[in-house]
Amino acid sequence: MKTIFSPLHAGHAGQVELIAGAIVPGFELPSRAEYIRGRVESERLGPILLPAEHELTAAKRVHRADYIDFLPTVWPQWEKSGRSGCAFGFTWPTRGLRGDVKPRSIEAQLGFYSFDAGATFMKGTWEAIKSSYDVALTAAGLVQGGERSAFALCRPPGHHAGAAFMGGYCFINNAAVAAQWFRDQGAKKVSILDVDYHHGNGTQEIFYERADVQVINLHGDPMTEYPFFLGHADERGAGEGDGFNINYPMPFGTAWDAWGSALDDACARLAAYAPDVVVVSLGVDTFEKDPISKFKLKTEDYPKIGARIAKLGLPTLFVMEGGYAVEEIGINAVGVLTGFEGRRDP
Repeated sequence: MKTIFSPLHAGHAGQVELIAGAIVPGFELPSRAEYIRGRVESERLGPILLPAEHELTAAKRVHRADYIDFLPTVWPQWEKSGRSGCAFGFTWPTRGLRGDVKPRSIEAQLGFYSFDAGATFMKGTWEAIKSSYDVALTAAGLVQGGERSAFALCRPPGHHAGAAFMGGYCFINNAAVAAQWFRDQGAKKVSILDVDYHHGNGTQEIFYERADVQVINLHGDPMTEYPFFLGHADERGAGEGDGFNINYPMPFGTAWDAWGSALDDACARLAAYAPDVVVVSLGVDTFEKDPISKFKLKTEDYPKIGARIAKLGLPTLFVMEGGYAVEEIGINAVGVLTGFEGRRDP
């Protein structure tokens, strides 16, 4: 399996985040991608290739154009306003406030285009965002070209980014971009299988009223877990998309038996949909030692995930999302990939 990876991800570094009433160093570290890349090499998964450059046209197929145009301007605007450090919003339009008018202040614009304070900017953040997008599209091109599978080692991740908002460490929704790109290349139907601990609210929002992209999420119950305001089992899609959005919310402490059963059911429903290609939003923050998550999967469970997805017998693009126990992230993420290839040993 070929891996696409860009060293430009490292420009997104030194950021902070607001969590539990404190501003702390960000959990979404450059070391995450480096651990995974190292494991790809040590396991001899396959060649690691640089991404090709892509125009932002594909991003604007799933995101609003003004949102995508805003992202490269954040740091220049932040510096021009005399600020340094880490750029993020602190005011959000919500019920009872005007959410249809974009203010001129960069702080307000950051709030206008986000749903939380978790998508922060440093000097090299835009270059990292763009490289992550290029990684996803380059890997998608391999699958479109006939490869059975490919791994887009994206950083920053993407599945919390919606049509016109960022949040949860995510800016451009790489999995959604890839799914739409497959459609534009002739795929009649695409399935997105999101196995990250946190619900892919952005992916759901983008495709909620569409029947040509099935979205399946296995995740923490939004009654108790971030991102809280989407991810309930009764969210099944709307209009033409009714029935094509499927959520499996699960409680704190969920271990392999229950999680694996949900995956089996999800894969059965995916197979019944009969897509031309599968995009896997690959998060491994379901791990028992993850510092910001509360499922109890073990290292030996990750190859089982890959093996179950392989049984679908469909072209598959893996797109990296979350996972924050950085010492184990490489072992667990690559475990899914080796499991997909039939190598079951962690």
